[in-house]
Amino acid sequence: MRRVAEIVQGRPVFSDTVGVLTSWSGGVLMITRRTGEVVRITESSLVAGKAVPGAPAVRRGPAAPAAGVRELQTVAARGWPAPESERLGGWTLRAAVVPAAPGDPAGPRGFTRRANSVLPLGDPGLPLDAALERVTGWYGARGLVPYVQVATGSPDGDERLAAALDDRGWTREGATLLLTAPLDPVADAPGAERVVTAREPDDAWLRRYRRTGTAVGTALAVLRGGPSVWFATVPGEPGEPPAAIGRCVVDGVWAGFAAVEVDPALRRQGLATAVMAALARRAVAEGARGAYLQVEEDNGSARALYERMGFGPHHHYHYRRAPRSTTD
Repeated sequence: MRRVAEIVQGRPVFSDTVGVLTSWSGGVLMITRRTGEVVRITESSLVAGKAVPGAPAVRRGPAAPAAGVRELQTVAARGWPAPESERLGGWTLRAAVVPAAPGDPAGPRGFTRRANSVLPLGDPGLPLDAALERVTGWYGARGLVPYVQVATGSPDGDERLAAALDDRGWTREGATLLLTAPLDPVADAPGAERVVTAREPDDAWLRRYRRTGTAVGTALAVLRGGPSVWFATVPGEPGEPPAAIGRCVVDGVWAGFAAVEVDPALRRQGLATAVMAALARRAVAEGARGAYLQVEEDNGSARALYERMGFGPHHHYHYRRAPRSTTD
């Protein structure tokens, strides 16, 4: 409702009130605001009024599915698959090798530690020292540094393995949180209409993805892998990389988010939220109910964003790097 609040120097000053019209009698309108405040408006001061739609109902879908650490580690590994892998009992050795450029003394490297580390889900079928020797030889043959991904901070974590690797001089790197959330509230976040989704990352998407660099071939092998993969883009200015991008892989009831990046000049404008909302809507349509993602523990700004979207910690993990004496 718009009314004349006062007259200043012969001119009306208007005031707007938004709320529920709870009564209109005796020449007086009573408007109840969302805060509960009741505003009294005399009919003689009323200038205009119109009905406005209420806020859309937020879907409150089921909570994120219950899952143990090993189950979610397995799902996350399928969502970020290494082009090359080999089983060692209950362990999986993974590699995504980026060949060295001609004349590069650094040699080959791996595309992300997630795709270039051992996933130890169970017993390797060998005494630990023999298993680690096999691991070291496997990665050494590919010119890579051996890493083991170790989950901690939960009843079914790998604290015993972490302690054993401590004793053997495997150093700790890359402390990471795996976060989970119900998927429906993520899909209800604002801004999805600004986002374009596709099954393949185009050249523009790859220009924004900071981890690609010279590893395009290897990166694409990982990025395209997974049961049902979606890529999201918020277009940028003509001729410029996208304003924001993201990736989601749907695997049964789970949707995994990764590669959410925003142009540094456009941060704090809701673009990351919009990207995740658009991807979540694709995942909901495919039957997913829970969301997960991985974020480094020291990335405070990203963690704050995900917490606002309803994500909470499921478990911690980190990487153990082989001692230099075993890789020289």
